[in-house]
Amino acid sequence: MVLLTASHRVAPGLLSWPAWRTLRAADLVLCADPAHPQLPYLREAGVEVAREVPDAHGLVDACAGGRTVVVIPGGEGDQRLTDGLARLAGSGRVSMPDLELLPGSYDLPGARLLDLVQVMDRVRRECPWTSRQTHEGLVKYAIEEAYELVEAIEDGDRAALREELGDVLLQVFFHARIAEEAGRADAEGEEEAEGEEGAEGEEEAEGEEGAEGEEGEGAQAAFSIDDVAGDLVDKLVRRHPHVFGDAEAESPEDVSAHWQATKAVEKQRESVTDGIPLGQPGLALAAKLAGRVRAGGIDVELPRGEGVGYELLALAARAEAAGTDPETALRAAARAYRDAIRVAEGVG
Repeated sequence: MVLLTASHRVAPGLLSWPAWRTLRAADLVLCADPAHPQLPYLREAGVEVAREVPDAHGLVDACAGGRTVVVIPGGEGDQRLTDGLARLAGSGRVSMPDLELLPGSYDLPGARLLDLVQVMDRVRRECPWTSRQTHEGLVKYAIEEAYELVEAIEDGDRAALREELGDVLLQVFFHARIAEEAGRADAEGEEEAEGEEGAEGEEEAEGEEGAEGEEGEGAQAAFSIDDVAGDLVDKLVRRHPHVFGDAEAESPEDVSAHWQATKAVEKQRESVTDGIPLGQPGLALAAKLAGRVRAGGIDVELPRGEGVGYELLALAARAEAAGTDPETALRAAARAYRDAIRVAEGVG
């Protein structure tokens, strides 16, 4: 008796060779679900499937005489059948056939991301709060989740780290889902407008919009989580020629050189300051600017002025030159300060 299972995350029909071999050699193949996704592919392969599954006693009888019976359960399994078989085996009154659990397909690493795509899609459609969110409205959550991830790492809390990584991943999927929807809405709007205007109005509108209209369409171009993941894969391959190409890298410095060289070709930036987000924390921003200046060999002095801001700028630049992240260093000192405050309050 063989219970053949398959992952719903793998395309139907893509079964392992042991699964196909067992199906072809079986004396009887049973499946109670007439809509089971594997059935069309089994028929195409010439495997006859009886669309029924008897109870536990009937299944054991079907295996009499050394016959091989393959059962293809539904996506949720068949609890009644497996419980019945367990009771028969435990009773000791029935001679049970050998029972084999045969996985027909396996989840590959990353397969649960497919579940996340489906869940995010449903939540976006059916949740009153989620369905109303925009890229702009979610900005504060992206920042908050990033800081919570940093805290989990610095606390050494593995359970919190796992949770916060999930929360950051949610932001990626959330924004990609919104972008996909926005592009679809634009396409539907364009089709509706075209239908109303007719061919003549369509040509006139195209002539008036020109390049400006094209720019607007590009700004709202649809993309999905697959596009985001695909772009990231392409970027990682391009920037690691020592892994995916013929380049060599013997040290972290060599890797950094490859990364920066490839990035320079991709970005074609006019200034070393291009691409630095000004919304990041002040110390991190100051250190990033100082690092770009140092790496670019630009001869520019730090601006001088009155006030703590210029003092912090000088400290950040000095820390960066010494290989210290000033934001991390200040955060560690602030955490020590917080601990001292709690001790002074008597709360430990």
